[in-house]
Amino acid sequence: MPNIKSSERSVKTDAERRAKNFAVKSSVKTATRKVVEAVKSSKEDAKDLLVQASSVIDKAAAKGVIHKNAAARKKSRLARKVNKVAQ
Repeated sequence: MPNIKSSERSVKTDAERRAKNFAVKSSVKTATRKVVEAVKSSKEDAKDLLVQASSVIDKAAAKGVIHKNAAARKKSRLARKVNKVAQ
């Protein structure tokens, strides 16, 4: 535990930030997993879930939780999987 007052405060805010970021990353992973599972079962659901997942990924990138290029890569890979099944 730090001795300096400002460091003590930063430890507390870092923990809060980490918890919020974890929640956002978790929602991204959940949305991604749902799309991948839907690809295996039905095409229409996969397309709808892809739109929702893209929205969740974009929001995470806007908040700065994940990098914008990482967000683009995730969306691209999901879209590729959905399009492969759609053909």
